[in-house]
Formats: sequence, C-alpha cells, structure tokens
Amino acid sequence: MLAAAYTGGVIFKSVGDHRPYPEELCRRALWADVPPRVVRLADLITVKRTLDLETLLDEESTFFGDLFPHVVLWQDELYLEDGLHRALRTALHGRPTLHARVLDLAALESLVNAGKGAAS
Repeated sequence: MLAAAYTGGVIFKSVGDHRPYPEELCRRALWADVPPRVVRLADLITVKRTLDLETLLDEESTFFGDLFPHVVLWQDELYLEDGLHRALRTALHGRPTLHARVLDLAALESLVNAGKGAAS
C-alpha cells in the first residue's frame, strides 16, 4: 500500500543553512529599537537547519531573551535570524503568522555608510 501524498502547507518558504547577508550589520543592530510586526511563516527563510528539541519544548526558553523572533530583510527576502524555536511553536499551534522584529539591512547599511561619510 502506498502512503498518501503530503498535501499540507509548508511552514517556511525555505530552509537554509547560512546567512547570505553581512552578519556584522546584524551584530551592530539595536534589536530592541526595532518595533515588532506581523510576519507570515511561509515568507521566512531559515538560516539554521537544525534545532534543539529540548529548547523547542521548553516553555521558558525565551525567559532571558527577546520575546520576539529576529528577522532580517535582505534583497527582498525575509531571513529568520533568531527565533526558530518560537516560529516552530507558532506553527505547531496552527498559527500562520507571528510577531517579529524585522531589521531592514539595506536601510541599516545606508545609515552606517552615511555615518562614515559624515565622519570623514
């Protein structure tokens, strides 16, 4: 007997294994200053392939961190920088969207470059 074909939707747009954007800009970002907004899970590309199941199941996993996942907007794509476990928990609860902090790296890069020009 053949197994039935999977007909459900996907959780993420794509599962990646690296960051295609400049990581140093993310490190310089003040994530707390980025207001959260609603993001569809199906629009996200992950930057991690693996997750820790214990962290996924831990109800207090965000106790010391940001309540909102961190998403990077780079070249018209949304990359899930931090918060894979929270995003998966959202999907397991049947919700197609989550609130996340979305950092526009092109805008941040412009600000950084403008600051360098003013300093010269």
